[in-house]
Amino acid sequence: MTTALAPIWHAAGLPTAVLQHLTLSGREPVLPSSFAIGSTAQTSVAAAALAAAELGFRRNGVRQQVRVDMRRAALECSARFSIDGRVPELWDKIAGLYPCAGGGWIRLHTNFAHHRDGVLRLLGLPRGPDTPREAVAAALQGWRALDFEQAASDARLVVAALRSFDEWDRHPQSAAVAEQPLVDVEQIGEAPPLALPALARDARPLQGVRVLELTRILAGPAGGRTLAAYGADVLLVNAPHLPNIEAIADTSRGKLSALADLREPAGRAALRAALRDAHVFVQGYRPGGLAALGFGPGDLAALRPGIVAVSLSAYGESGPWAGRRGFDSLVQSATGFNLAEAQAAGAARPKALPVQILDMATGFLIAFGAQTALLRQQSEGGSWQVRVSLARTAQWLRALGRIENGFAAPAPDFSGLMETAASGYGELAALRHAAEFSHTPPGWSRPSVPPGTNPLAWPLP
Repeated sequence: MTTALAPIWHAAGLPTAVLQHLTLSGREPVLPSSFAIGSTAQTSVAAAALAAAELGFRRNGVRQQVRVDMRRAALECSARFSIDGRVPELWDKIAGLYPCAGGGWIRLHTNFAHHRDGVLRLLGLPRGPDTPREAVAAALQGWRALDFEQAASDARLVVAALRSFDEWDRHPQSAAVAEQPLVDVEQIGEAPPLALPALARDARPLQGVRVLELTRILAGPAGGRTLAAYGADVLLVNAPHLPNIEAIADTSRGKLSALADLREPAGRAALRAALRDAHVFVQGYRPGGLAALGFGPGDLAALRPGIVAVSLSAYGESGPWAGRRGFDSLVQSATGFNLAEAQAAGAARPKALPVQILDMATGFLIAFGAQTALLRQQSEGGSWQVRVSLARTAQWLRALGRIENGFAAPAPDFSGLMETAASGYGELAALRHAAEFSHTPPGWSRPSVPPGTNPLAWPLP
């Protein structure tokens, strides 16, 4: 049952014997798709959970058994939540796929107002929320999909042209992605092992581990939330001038939440001060973005020898698209999934995967990579860099094969999987973490709070 996990576990240099302490249950299909959504979710959750259990074992000698059910893991990837009984709208009204001139398709991602207005400006349409979807569709009929994709990229917007698997395989970025490990863990400097506080036998495995998280949207925040579920002190740092989406109420569970404007000397100084006592630094800005402000991996290792620096990107950090912005839905379109899913379903229009599995699986792999590097740091010393990308996760999902009769999966049933708690946003109902531990159940001891609720400083032990 650990067939999909074993190569990832071994590539990370982790001991094979630990896999015997993992139990996986369930089978495909668990969500309606021709792709192995359930296996991808289960494997990525299991990787993160088992790495946490191993780190806990090395800290206090308590060996935990870990269990991950496939259905629960897949449903966690739905990111289902409500605030005061209201289920937020996930998409802006003009986001989505549109046919273009010449038979191509383009996907727009317009959940942020500046991305929406940038697309509207490029199309020659009035900016703001009142422009109707029909006007966008008509304007895109004057563009070929690849031309609009390039024009939008040049304007630093976020769109993607629909491609087939064959078209993506011929793209030079596909070759660059194929050369990247699924979870790239690399030593980048010398340092002694960082001291971690003593771990009580009944404590969650990551208690006392301090994580600075500078991420946005889903993959990065889901990674930080997973580390928080295993006991880490996660300090989410938002920029005061950047917008957020309502999913932040869900993804901020278990975290402290501070603001810092890294364009200003005071903001950079505050982050450097917090970094001096951090063990992990997770960032999800485009490659080079934080490095330009003095917080690239090399800078972090110099400021905090022994740090684990985790970087998330859309398409990886090499190749012609290395600096291109992207989100799960766009990577699905660009790398061939939406067309392949439509063909499998016999649909006339491109078809999205049933959940944002690239975001969620990559989030769990962020947690796995961070903990793998922590294990290496504790045993070998050194500063470490971890790199993951949505496009590389997409390649892994594709390699797991197709599911026969996948669209016959039963309707999702969330009974017994949700928990309700007070938060800084209202009463939050959201999904429990899918992994089960034999001694220290994962969970979130801090309520979700809005950005700026906490100072940019670590809580007292």
